[in-house]
Amino acid sequence: MVGRRTVVAAALGLAAAACAAPRRAAPPGAPAGPSAPAPAPSGAPDPARPPAPPSREQVLARHAGQLPQQWGTDLPGVVADVPGGALALTFDACGGPGGNGYDAALIGTLRRLRVPATLFLNSRWVDANPGPFAELAADPLFELGNHGTAHRPLSVTGRSAYGITGTADPAAAYREVADNRAKLAGLLGRAPGWFRSGTAHYDEVAVALVGELGERVAGFAVNGDGGATFTPGQVAATLAAAPPGSIVISHFNHPDAGTGEGYARALPALLDAGRRFVRLSD
Repeated sequence: MVGRRTVVAAALGLAAAACAAPRRAAPPGAPAGPSAPAPAPSGAPDPARPPAPPSREQVLARHAGQLPQQWGTDLPGVVADVPGGALALTFDACGGPGGNGYDAALIGTLRRLRVPATLFLNSRWVDANPGPFAELAADPLFELGNHGTAHRPLSVTGRSAYGITGTADPAAAYREVADNRAKLAGLLGRAPGWFRSGTAHYDEVAVALVGELGERVAGFAVNGDGGATFTPGQVAATLAAAPPGSIVISHFNHPDAGTGEGYARALPALLDAGRRFVRLSD
């Protein structure tokens, strides 16, 4: 039997081609409710509030001088599968020259069929598409993830992938993650929970850095559109063959590609066959 990683390896080289509530006082005369817990002493951690992520200086000091030994898309800490046999559809919007498009037809298909997905947004794409961004952010069908600031492979030594130069050092890797994280948090009112780098390439030091910033690294098990280069028929066939539990990577920033039509062909049959779809946070 051919393993899942082997099945998608032929398409892998194309992957980068495209790209709580405040407590209210009781009214006078109302029965007293449970007493509020005493505030934590000054300087003590509040158990009800998650700890703040480490500062930039702490992160950089921790990784100073570390030399990674691994490089690629399938490293420890990079999540490529989901439990329960569902499919997790993920779509990247890479941004920048040639990458700022918006496949409204593809998004329309997902909405019409009520298929949830996780959308990874690059900082440049967000700036170029304020209207679509606002619509996607308001739609609970979609979860928005961090696709970096400049769409770079995430490296601490400047490693490249598919001719795209990676982040040069820990400071550059930190900015690639943190700057777009801050942008999305400011726009959404909450920080994204997932990160995927440009080209989906990492070294193990960079993977650890993402985790320290409070995000998980999304990989993939199935390349759904070959970096927005597949024909509709290739996209549909790839989706039909996706093993249960796979994270599928595709793109929604190339409306002229075969991605949208391929998904429109494949999804009804998959739904009729009882296949389930989830967002990564699900």
